[in-house]
Amino acid sequence: MPVMHRNVRYNCRVLFLNKKILLIRPKMMLANNGNYRELRWFTPWNKPRHVEDYFLPRMIQRVTGQETVPFGDAVLSTKDTCIASEMCEELWAPNSPHINMGLDGVEIFTNSSGSHHELRKAYVRVDLIKSATAKSGGIYLLANQKGCDGDRLYYDGCALIAINGDIVAQGAQFSLEDVEVLTATLDLEDVRSFRAESSSRSILASQSETYYRVKVDFALSAPCDLFLPSYEPIQWRYHTPEEEISLGPACWLWDYLRRSGQAGFLLPLSGGIDSSATACIVFSMCRQVCFAIQNGNQQVLAYVRRIVGEPDFMPQSPRELCGRIFTTCYMASENSSLDTFSRAKDLAEQIGSYHLNINIDTAVKAVMGIFSIVTGKWPKFRVNGGTTRENLALQNVQARVRMVLAYLFAQLSHWAKGKPGGLLVLGSANVDECLRGYLTKYDCSSADINPIGGISKTDLRSFIQYCIENFNLSVLRSILSAPPTAELEPLADGQILQTDEADMGMTYAELSMYGKLRKISKCGPYSMFCKLIHTWREAYSPAQVAAKVKYFFRMYSINRHKMTTVTPAYHAENYSPDDNRFDLRPFLYNTSWSWQFRYIDQKVSEISDDGVSQSDSLD
Repeated sequence: MPVMHRNVRYNCRVLFLNKKILLIRPKMMLANNGNYRELRWFTPWNKPRHVEDYFLPRMIQRVTGQETVPFGDAVLSTKDTCIASEMCEELWAPNSPHINMGLDGVEIFTNSSGSHHELRKAYVRVDLIKSATAKSGGIYLLANQKGCDGDRLYYDGCALIAINGDIVAQGAQFSLEDVEVLTATLDLEDVRSFRAESSSRSILASQSETYYRVKVDFALSAPCDLFLPSYEPIQWRYHTPEEEISLGPACWLWDYLRRSGQAGFLLPLSGGIDSSATACIVFSMCRQVCFAIQNGNQQVLAYVRRIVGEPDFMPQSPRELCGRIFTTCYMASENSSLDTFSRAKDLAEQIGSYHLNINIDTAVKAVMGIFSIVTGKWPKFRVNGGTTRENLALQNVQARVRMVLAYLFAQLSHWAKGKPGGLLVLGSANVDECLRGYLTKYDCSSADINPIGGISKTDLRSFIQYCIENFNLSVLRSILSAPPTAELEPLADGQILQTDEADMGMTYAELSMYGKLRKISKCGPYSMFCKLIHTWREAYSPAQVAAKVKYFFRMYSINRHKMTTVTPAYHAENYSPDDNRFDLRPFLYNTSWSWQFRYIDQKVSEISDDGVSQSDSLD
């Protein structure tokens, strides 16, 4: 909790026992990168092993009967062991407090954490805790938050207990339970014998500085528990990335839905991979809700009844629940194909959503009619002789009309059926398209929330395959095999000519590579070129790599402004371009990148000259 001490606000852990506060432990290392800005609110405690008196507010004094309590970097000494607190970011720091605490005799470490979910991240958390106890022994208890943080993050639980480098208890990573209690019976003598066996640890411990100890008249063990069974190590069960996508965003959607007070979701379902993946995540959410209800979770059942507006409703299957809270709509235009129409309709039928077929041509022609009346001109698609600007504008009108209609139906579709409440509009632009800017500003990618906005196209394809195998959604096979397309340009004999990768000028695999180098490796154009001429040396020449890198950065910088209005998305990938809190960057760039591009061209020329020189010498 936040605690003001001598007019400074600290992020603290308050430890108490039997109505008495034992210690207020301020956080010493604050998270201030990526999704976190803790220094905006708190000051770190920069006094290692220092303790001061904290004068309790009078309202607390009346409850505890205490006037002052210890405040600072201290540990608790009970009748049988020594306990200390480590908080969240401190575990991830290079010089974590548990190192010196362990050397000073602390045997049990507790960590109250706020660690968010990210694809393929769980092993890092587990490895850190195993390492924390493997080198110096000890018992480590991690309790992590669960649920949507009211923003883009989902805290994924994953409570655990470890001893001497072994995991002995694992909590659920994704669950609709608000509270989960994890227990293990462990022998403190195992910690002591483990530590005594290491001479290097003993030498360091004999020289370590002492922590202030708060004496606690309490014991965690009793003489009669001598013959309780000892622990057995377990193998940590990791979810695959596909399982993580099916569970994490689904839990986030459920938390958002129940807390928002809305009556469900509406999704523009195009019949492509992205919107189909979003639909599958909603279906997965319904599966988890039904599973929780079957396991007797009355709180989840109460939320479902409130959402559907029926006090006696009992969902018998995920499809039935999906039909009550999930509306999908296929928004056709003259540029839409029968294939995508059929795929959207079949998927809606298999998951059980309430499905609408809407034709947007009338609205598009009305908008263009207004433009024509004012200007006396009617723009044409490129295939009909129009310019690139005309072609793009005609596509944008279709996309933006879809956004307007999506919100109209989200607000009024329940009203039209005589039901209360409105719907949350779901977006379905993936992380790679956001990075490239391959979306229309204020189109149907503009929504209330987006469960796949932090997930790559590659991972979404794998997730669709997972849904085919685990959710028995056979229509996804045809969706997976179809080329991704926006269907905003005219068809040729009923066949699609426009494809996403051709429009973007790069593949989704290349986009993922650009994203990781830009964000994770902190590469600008020149640094990225230097890395990719080696990574892609078997596929592309240096000149081709240079052209690809320059084209990406030009498109990225031209479209970066779209990230200022992009729909709030579930954070799942560490190269997300989210401009709200994770990837704070300018949105007005010099799109010519004159210095960087000139230097790339210079290096390409040098490499080419070196190649010619080497060939000449070989001749």
